[in-house]
Amino acid sequence: MKRISTIFQAKANTALNKAEDPRETLDLSYEQQLENLTKVKRAVADVATARKRVEIQAEQIKSQGDKLADQAKAALAQGNEPLAREALTRREALVAQLKDLETQHA
Repeated sequence: MKRISTIFQAKANTALNKAEDPRETLDLSYEQQLENLTKVKRAVADVATARKRVEIQAEQIKSQGDKLADQAKAALAQGNEPLAREALTRREALVAQLKDLETQHA
């Protein structure tokens, strides 16, 4: 009984496939292409946004590094060598973080 049902379904599908309107098939294909295009555009926009975020973050890290370098110079000018070392140590950590960001950005 199951075999007869399977054969009948196969024959019905074949008949339906022959009866399909090519315009409907083309319309469906066109709609799918439009959906894919929209997805690609959205993905490109997401990548551009992420890249801009990384650039902004890199600029902030550079700015913080410059401030720490200035603080180290000021601490040395005041004779506070431990504070200058601390500022330079923190700056080195920022430089490493910046290198990681630049690697991700590339």
